[in-house]
Amino acid sequence: MSGPRVVVFPSVAELGSTLAQLVSSRAEKALSTGESFSLGLSGGSLVSILSKELPAVLSLDCSRWLIGFCDERLVPFSDPESTYGLYKNQLFEKINIPEDRILAIDPSLPVQECADDYAGKLSKAFNTEQIPVFDMLLLGMGPDGHTCSLFPDHPLLQESQRTVAPISDSPKPPPQRITMTLPTVNAARCVVFVSTGGSKAPVLKQVLEGGEGPALPAALVAPRQGELFWLVDEPAAASLTSQVERPGPGAKL
Repeated sequence: MSGPRVVVFPSVAELGSTLAQLVSSRAEKALSTGESFSLGLSGGSLVSILSKELPAVLSLDCSRWLIGFCDERLVPFSDPESTYGLYKNQLFEKINIPEDRILAIDPSLPVQECADDYAGKLSKAFNTEQIPVFDMLLLGMGPDGHTCSLFPDHPLLQESQRTVAPISDSPKPPPQRITMTLPTVNAARCVVFVSTGGSKAPVLKQVLEGGEGPALPAALVAPRQGELFWLVDEPAAASLTSQVERPGPGAKL
Protein backbone atom coordinates (compact mmCIF):
# COMPACT_ATOMS: atom_id res chain seq x y z
CA MET A 1 0.00 0.00 0.00
CA SER A 2 0.96 3.62 -0.34
CA GLY A 3 0.58 6.00 2.60
CA PRO A 4 -2.77 6.70 4.22
CA ARG A 5 -5.15 9.24 2.74
CA VAL A 6 -6.01 11.72 5.48
CA VAL A 7 -9.23 13.52 4.57
CA VAL A 8 -10.45 16.43 6.71
CA PHE A 9 -14.09 17.59 6.82
CA PRO A 10 -15.64 20.78 8.25
CA SER A 11 -18.31 18.80 10.09
CA VAL A 12 -19.24 15.30 11.19
CA ALA A 13 -22.30 15.50 8.92
CA GLU A 14 -20.15 15.99 5.81
CA LEU A 15 -17.78 13.27 6.97
CA GLY A 16 -20.70 10.87 7.46
CA SER A 17 -22.13 11.53 4.02
CA THR A 18 -18.76 10.89 2.37
CA LEU A 19 -18.24 7.74 4.45
CA ALA A 20 -21.60 6.36 3.30
CA GLN A 21 -20.72 7.07 -0.32
CA LEU A 22 -17.32 5.41 0.15
CA VAL A 23 -18.91 2.28 1.63
CA SER A 24 -21.44 2.22 -1.22
CA SER A 25 -18.78 2.60 -3.92
CA ARG A 26 -16.61 -0.16 -2.48
CA ALA A 27 -19.68 -2.38 -2.17
CA GLU A 28 -20.51 -1.84 -5.84
CA LYS A 29 -16.92 -2.62 -6.78
CA ALA A 30 -16.86 -5.85 -4.76
CA LEU A 31 -20.26 -7.02 -5.98
CA SER A 32 -19.32 -6.38 -9.60
CA THR A 33 -16.50 -8.91 -9.34
CA GLY A 34 -17.75 -11.35 -6.69
CA GLU A 35 -20.73 -12.79 -4.89
CA SER A 36 -20.66 -10.60 -1.80
CA PHE A 37 -19.34 -7.49 -0.10
CA SER A 38 -17.78 -8.10 3.30
CA LEU A 39 -17.82 -5.23 5.81
CA GLY A 40 -16.38 -5.20 9.32
CA LEU A 41 -18.00 -2.76 11.76
CA SER A 42 -16.78 -1.07 14.93
CA GLY A 43 -18.76 0.63 17.67
CA GLY A 44 -18.54 4.08 19.20
CA SER A 45 -19.54 7.08 17.10
CA LEU A 46 -19.60 4.93 13.95
CA VAL A 47 -22.92 3.44 15.01
CA SER A 48 -24.80 6.74 14.91
CA ILE A 49 -22.96 8.00 11.80
CA LEU A 50 -23.70 4.87 9.76
CA SER A 51 -27.24 4.52 11.07
CA LYS A 52 -28.02 8.02 9.86
CA GLU A 53 -26.12 8.06 6.57
CA LEU A 54 -26.13 4.54 5.10
CA PRO A 55 -29.93 4.21 4.65
CA ALA A 56 -29.88 7.58 2.89
CA VAL A 57 -27.58 6.29 0.14
CA LEU A 58 -29.90 5.78 -2.82
CA SER A 59 -30.21 2.35 -4.47
CA LEU A 60 -28.29 0.69 -1.64
CA ASP A 61 -28.94 -3.07 -1.87
CA CYS A 62 -27.47 -4.91 1.11
CA SER A 63 -28.88 -8.35 0.36
CA ARG A 64 -25.44 -9.66 -0.69
CA TRP A 65 -23.49 -7.94 2.05
CA LEU A 66 -21.69 -9.95 4.73
CA ILE A 67 -21.36 -8.09 8.03
CA GLY A 68 -18.79 -8.87 10.71
CA PHE A 69 -17.49 -7.03 13.74
CA CYS A 70 -13.94 -5.80 14.27
CA ASP A 71 -14.37 -6.32 17.99
CA GLU A 72 -17.19 -6.94 20.40
CA ARG A 73 -17.82 -6.73 24.12
CA LEU A 74 -18.72 -9.99 25.83
CA VAL A 75 -22.12 -8.86 27.08
CA PRO A 76 -25.70 -9.90 26.20
CA PHE A 77 -27.07 -8.35 23.01
CA SER A 78 -29.61 -6.50 25.13
CA ASP A 79 -26.82 -4.71 27.02
CA PRO A 80 -26.18 -1.08 25.94
CA GLU A 81 -22.49 -2.03 25.62
CA SER A 82 -23.23 -4.59 22.87
CA THR A 83 -22.05 -3.30 19.50
CA TYR A 84 -24.21 -5.86 17.70
CA GLY A 85 -27.21 -4.81 19.77
CA LEU A 86 -26.71 -1.13 18.90
CA TYR A 87 -26.43 -1.83 15.17
CA LYS A 88 -29.41 -4.19 15.25
CA ASN A 89 -31.60 -1.51 16.82
CA GLN A 90 -30.28 1.48 14.89
CA LEU A 91 -29.17 0.24 11.46
CA PHE A 92 -29.92 -3.36 10.51
CA GLU A 93 -33.66 -2.86 10.75
CA LYS A 94 -33.40 -0.01 8.21
CA ILE A 95 -31.56 -1.95 5.49
CA ASN A 96 -32.42 -5.20 3.76
CA ILE A 97 -29.55 -7.36 4.96
CA PRO A 98 -30.54 -10.96 5.72
CA GLU A 99 -30.02 -11.96 9.34
CA ASP A 100 -27.88 -14.94 8.34
CA ARG A 101 -25.47 -12.54 6.61
CA ILE A 102 -24.59 -10.91 9.95
CA LEU A 103 -21.82 -12.66 11.86
CA ALA A 104 -22.18 -12.09 15.59
CA ILE A 105 -20.46 -13.58 18.61
CA ASP A 106 -22.18 -16.02 20.95
CA PRO A 107 -22.18 -14.03 24.21
CA SER A 108 -23.23 -17.07 26.24
CA LEU A 109 -19.76 -18.63 25.83
CA PRO A 110 -16.68 -18.03 28.00
CA VAL A 111 -14.34 -15.51 26.42
CA GLN A 112 -11.80 -17.98 24.96
CA GLU A 113 -14.51 -20.24 23.54
CA CYS A 114 -16.34 -17.19 22.22
CA ALA A 115 -13.25 -16.06 20.32
CA ASP A 116 -12.71 -19.54 18.88
CA ASP A 117 -16.38 -19.80 17.91
CA TYR A 118 -16.29 -16.42 16.16
CA ALA A 119 -13.08 -17.31 14.34
CA GLY A 120 -14.86 -20.45 13.13
CA LYS A 121 -17.79 -18.39 11.86
CA LEU A 122 -15.40 -16.21 9.87
CA SER A 123 -13.63 -19.26 8.43
CA LYS A 124 -16.94 -20.77 7.33
CA ALA A 125 -18.30 -17.52 5.89
CA PHE A 126 -15.11 -16.82 3.94
CA ASN A 127 -14.56 -20.50 3.12
CA THR A 128 -10.94 -20.39 4.23
CA GLU A 129 -8.71 -21.74 6.97
CA GLN A 130 -6.40 -18.80 6.37
CA ILE A 131 -6.89 -15.16 7.34
CA PRO A 132 -10.26 -13.85 6.08
CA VAL A 133 -9.91 -10.93 3.69
CA PHE A 134 -12.61 -8.32 4.26
CA ASP A 135 -13.47 -5.91 1.48
CA MET A 136 -13.71 -3.07 4.01
CA LEU A 137 -13.18 -2.53 7.74
CA LEU A 138 -14.45 0.56 9.56
CA LEU A 139 -12.40 1.43 12.64
CA GLY A 140 -12.43 3.99 15.41
CA MET A 141 -9.63 5.13 17.67
CA GLY A 142 -9.68 5.80 21.39
CA PRO A 143 -7.91 8.73 23.06
CA ASP A 144 -5.14 6.30 24.08
CA GLY A 145 -4.58 5.24 20.45
CA HIS A 146 -6.30 1.87 20.74
CA THR A 147 -8.34 0.44 17.90
CA CYS A 148 -10.56 -2.64 17.85
CA SER A 149 -9.80 -4.01 21.33
CA LEU A 150 -6.06 -3.74 20.76
CA PHE A 151 -4.65 -1.53 23.50
CA PRO A 152 -1.23 0.11 23.94
CA ASP A 153 1.51 -2.17 25.30
CA HIS A 154 -0.84 -5.17 25.33
CA PRO A 155 0.56 -8.62 24.36
CA LEU A 156 -2.17 -9.01 21.74
CA LEU A 157 -0.29 -6.49 19.58
CA GLN A 158 2.27 -9.26 19.01
CA GLU A 159 -0.30 -11.90 18.01
CA SER A 160 0.62 -13.34 14.62
CA GLN A 161 -1.29 -16.64 14.37
CA ARG A 162 -4.89 -16.13 15.45
CA THR A 163 -7.41 -14.25 13.34
CA VAL A 164 -9.59 -13.47 16.37
CA ALA A 165 -8.43 -13.28 19.96
CA PRO A 166 -10.00 -12.98 23.41
CA ILE A 167 -9.08 -10.26 25.86
CA SER A 168 -9.97 -10.54 29.55
CA ASP A 169 -8.10 -7.53 30.90
CA SER A 170 -9.29 -4.64 28.77
CA PRO A 171 -8.25 -1.36 30.42
CA LYS A 172 -11.55 0.03 29.21
CA PRO A 173 -14.69 -1.68 30.59
CA PRO A 174 -16.15 -4.14 30.07
CA PRO A 175 -12.95 -6.18 30.56
CA GLN A 176 -13.91 -9.23 28.47
CA ARG A 177 -13.93 -8.71 24.70
CA ILE A 178 -13.35 -10.42 21.37
CA THR A 179 -11.15 -8.67 18.81
CA MET A 180 -9.74 -9.08 15.35
CA THR A 181 -5.96 -9.30 15.46
CA LEU A 182 -3.59 -7.08 13.49
CA PRO A 183 -2.96 -9.76 10.82
CA THR A 184 -6.72 -9.86 10.11
CA VAL A 185 -7.06 -6.08 10.08
CA ASN A 186 -4.06 -5.67 7.79
CA ALA A 187 -5.35 -8.27 5.34
CA ALA A 188 -8.37 -6.12 4.43
CA ARG A 189 -8.71 -4.56 0.99
CA CYS A 190 -9.76 -1.23 2.47
CA VAL A 191 -9.53 0.12 6.03
CA VAL A 192 -11.26 3.35 7.03
CA PHE A 193 -10.62 5.09 10.34
CA VAL A 194 -13.16 7.65 11.54
CA SER A 195 -11.93 10.05 14.21
CA THR A 196 -13.73 13.20 15.36
CA GLY A 197 -13.46 15.80 18.09
CA GLY A 198 -10.70 17.91 19.57
CA SER A 199 -9.88 15.32 22.23
CA LYS A 200 -8.46 13.12 19.47
CA ALA A 201 -6.08 15.79 18.11
CA PRO A 202 -2.94 14.90 20.15
CA VAL A 203 -3.19 11.15 19.61
CA LEU A 204 -4.07 11.56 15.92
CA LYS A 205 -0.90 13.60 15.45
CA GLN A 206 1.15 10.92 17.22
CA VAL A 207 -0.38 8.10 15.16
CA LEU A 208 0.02 9.83 11.80
CA GLU A 209 3.23 11.78 12.34
CA GLY A 210 5.08 9.73 14.94
CA GLY A 211 6.38 10.48 18.39
CA GLU A 212 8.43 9.09 21.23
CA GLY A 213 7.88 5.58 22.51
CA PRO A 214 6.37 2.47 20.89
CA ALA A 215 3.92 2.90 18.03
CA LEU A 216 0.33 3.09 19.19
CA PRO A 217 -2.05 0.31 18.06
CA ALA A 218 -3.80 2.52 15.48
CA ALA A 219 -0.42 3.31 13.94
CA LEU A 220 0.16 -0.42 13.38
CA VAL A 221 -2.77 -0.62 10.98
CA ALA A 222 -1.22 -0.74 7.51
CA PRO A 223 -3.10 -2.95 5.03
CA ARG A 224 -0.54 -5.02 3.16
CA GLN A 225 -2.22 -4.72 -0.23
CA GLY A 226 -5.13 -2.39 0.46
CA GLU A 227 -6.23 1.18 0.92
CA LEU A 228 -6.05 3.10 4.20
CA PHE A 229 -8.22 6.17 4.84
CA TRP A 230 -8.42 8.47 7.83
CA LEU A 231 -11.65 10.48 7.76
CA VAL A 232 -11.45 13.19 10.42
CA ASP A 233 -13.11 16.49 11.27
CA GLU A 234 -11.34 19.83 11.70
CA PRO A 235 -11.04 19.64 15.53
CA ALA A 236 -9.38 16.22 15.35
CA ALA A 237 -7.00 17.43 12.64
CA ALA A 238 -6.05 20.64 14.49
CA SER A 239 -2.52 19.50 15.43
CA LEU A 240 -1.55 17.88 12.11
CA THR A 241 1.28 19.41 10.09
CA SER A 242 1.49 16.72 7.40
CA GLN A 243 -0.37 16.99 4.10
CA VAL A 244 -4.11 16.32 4.21
CA GLU A 245 -7.01 16.41 1.75
CA ARG A 246 -9.93 18.80 2.12
CA PRO A 247 -12.51 17.80 -0.48
CA GLY A 248 -15.23 20.14 -1.61
CA PRO A 249 -18.93 19.55 -0.94
CA GLY A 250 -20.23 16.41 -2.61
CA ALA A 251 -16.76 15.12 -3.49
CA LYS A 252 -16.28 11.36 -3.63
CA LEU A 253 -13.21 9.41 -2.56
